[in-house]
Amino acid sequence: MPTRFDSLDDYLALPRIEGLALSPDGTRAVLTIATLKKDGTGFDRSLWQVPADGAEGAVRLTRSAKGESAPAFTADGDVLFVSARPDAEAEESDDTAGQLWMLPATGGEARPVTRLAGGVGSIAAVATASARLVIGADLLPSAATLEDDAKLRADRKTHKVAAILHETYPVRYWDHDLGPAEPHLLGVDLEGLSDTLGAVRDEAATDDTGDTAAPTPYPLNLPRPRDLTPAPGRSADAAGVAITPDGATVVAALRVPVGADARYRLVSIDVATGAHTVLFDEPDTDFEAPVVSSDGTRVAFVRSVKPTPAGPTQQELWIAAIDGTDAARLAPAWDRWPTSLTFDSDDAALIVTADQDGRGPIFLVPLDGGEPAQLTHDDFAYSDVRVDRTTGDLVALRSSWMAPAHAVRIARSGGITPLAAPVALPEVPATMVDVEATAPDGARVRGWLMLPPGASAAAPAPLLLWIHGGPLSSWNAWSWRWNPQLAVARGYAVLLPDPALSTGYGLEFIARGWNAWGAAPYTDLMAITDAVVARDDVDESRTAAMGGSFGGYMANWMAGHTDRFDAIVTHASLWALDQFAGTTDLTSYWTSIFTPEAMVENSPHRFVDSIRTPMLVVHGDRDYRVPIGEGLRLWSELNTTFAADDGSTVHRYLYFPDENHWVLKPQHAVVWYETVFAFLAQHVLGGEWVRPDRLG
Repeated sequence: MPTRFDSLDDYLALPRIEGLALSPDGTRAVLTIATLKKDGTGFDRSLWQVPADGAEGAVRLTRSAKGESAPAFTADGDVLFVSARPDAEAEESDDTAGQLWMLPATGGEARPVTRLAGGVGSIAAVATASARLVIGADLLPSAATLEDDAKLRADRKTHKVAAILHETYPVRYWDHDLGPAEPHLLGVDLEGLSDTLGAVRDEAATDDTGDTAAPTPYPLNLPRPRDLTPAPGRSADAAGVAITPDGATVVAALRVPVGADARYRLVSIDVATGAHTVLFDEPDTDFEAPVVSSDGTRVAFVRSVKPTPAGPTQQELWIAAIDGTDAARLAPAWDRWPTSLTFDSDDAALIVTADQDGRGPIFLVPLDGGEPAQLTHDDFAYSDVRVDRTTGDLVALRSSWMAPAHAVRIARSGGITPLAAPVALPEVPATMVDVEATAPDGARVRGWLMLPPGASAAAPAPLLLWIHGGPLSSWNAWSWRWNPQLAVARGYAVLLPDPALSTGYGLEFIARGWNAWGAAPYTDLMAITDAVVARDDVDESRTAAMGGSFGGYMANWMAGHTDRFDAIVTHASLWALDQFAGTTDLTSYWTSIFTPEAMVENSPHRFVDSIRTPMLVVHGDRDYRVPIGEGLRLWSELNTTFAADDGSTVHRYLYFPDENHWVLKPQHAVVWYETVFAFLAQHVLGGEWVRPDRLG
């Protein structure tokens, strides 16, 4: 029976839940829902409110051309969000700058809370018992005031200046340039928000010629944001921000430059005075992800010693008094890496998510020294976990490879109730089974196998080995961008393995591939592929491998080390590690986890002469994590080595001039999948090469 995954257009049109917030009284959840624009070239985002007990009654809260995201509740139950929607009282509208907006709990129109020239980047933390919150926003380094920032931005815009002068490292991050503005944490007091019968006009000072001699004052009817991190450099690229319930103290993980590298330390900021007090700071150690207890007396956080080529380090859970005293490590024997944490309703434990054996369950970690207890035992990965302080129940999003993110309520008795939503879970074509193998060194290697309808001994399915990125990650949660259901709908069995370096199996499992990406990760992948093709419902004679980022690295490594696959797709892939280390957005990390010798030994480019498998190379020019030079060099060396006298080659190169590491524009995603499936159909299924129409 056909599903929405048989058509790429139908697939893209599926609505997506992207975030969740829970009201202070635990009765309402607000969901961020993305839907495809009418022209199919982007996504609109809106906020929907649903009962948090599972009852019916989803209601749309927002509707604007610019969309809304990042919902959060105030202590009074008002809904905060970020949007670039027009502000009727603003004299000039910047269509790209999102501002903070508030939708009153009592009803009525949403109203702007900020009017910053550079916009608001995020809602960093909201107090639960006062009208204070913290936002993240960028200000130009020469600006002493909000007015200065607006004037400097206007001047750059008028003169069409895009140049950036860098004085520190790094200069890029994933898919965007850093600077010239610097990240700041700004405190906002909503008690300073007032309503007027008409627009407030703030006259600017002028000289005799009529030119503006002073920037326009910040609006008097909006609460003036207070800079909590003046002259930050890049220190306010925070790795977590929390605020006490009374809004008096902010605890932030602030960046400390160390040469070309950096570490994160925990800093307490007095909101009234702006004074900073360092709580935790150690050489070669990061303190991140702070959360404050509901009574405001304690702070929990993650501590991790920086890894070296000798091996990975544990990500440790810690608890301390709000002033940094009485620090103690929690669950020291627990061999998992936290992906999120918050205090339980009674402040006697932490609610923590972590990767675990191909899933992402919720754990309860007691503060009294008790062992972590797993609260969820299904095949899902949980995120956006919120605690209902009135009942102790949890509200969260969960997903797996069989279901995209959807909201649920988790009772302490173990029962799970789906929440109402305007987004129905789609019917998927695959069935999912847990598979595993034994690696050459005796380690257990597991993964998910997605099987198409009708796969059997009489009709075995061709196999697509799909390798995850990271590499410190796990195939445990739904992805709209990398979705194996689309391949299953086209008849492929898809293997999603977690080889060495994957999270959720303990530190020793990660260490097996450390400083040696081409060793255990590769043999793990071969071992589990061997186990899966031994099944009678999988066709060993028709196989392909593909991956992106680290998965692309492994695809390149496989191309030079085995000819068992009929086709290889390599996306955003590392090809020459010595070159990559100096051009990626954060050189210091890569040079800290590899020895120079290992970087050479594990570089796929050294084995180009051994490639026997047709390769599809895919890269975006705005990928700063794995820069375009990797794809260009790979393509150049494939052609130098294998092109025929007439210039033809069995390999292909799909290039996106305006895409980043992931290829996010909807129609580019369509082209990506069309090209990948056409390439696989040619080399795995024995069909003719069919060029996708929109590639001209």
